[in-house]
Amino acid sequence: MKDEAPGCGCDRGLLLIEEGEMPTILFVMGWRFFFYSNEGNEPIHIHCRKGEMEGKYWLDRENFAIEEACCYNMSKRDKREVKKIVFEYFEFIESEWERFQREAGR
Repeated sequence: MKDEAPGCGCDRGLLLIEEGEMPTILFVMGWRFFFYSNEGNEPIHIHCRKGEMEGKYWLDRENFAIEEACCYNMSKRDKREVKKIVFEYFEFIESEWERFQREAGR
């Protein structure tokens, strides 16, 4: 299944970015959760990747909600699994986002 939103960045050669520019904050059930260092102007979100699957999810702090920004090669089951993980680690992702932005001088 290919499912991609324009401008998302999923499956657009981003694997070529050096690992240091994609700090991993979490590794759960084979899913790697990370930030891209070149997205400083975007609201809080998290990227995930497992094999050939990739996704991006916006975090709504005020309403404790998440919204799928885009996904690539992810089934409905994969999306559900990722959403469950993001909800479970919501506060951790928030704190890592803040730390990452602070360290980047944003």
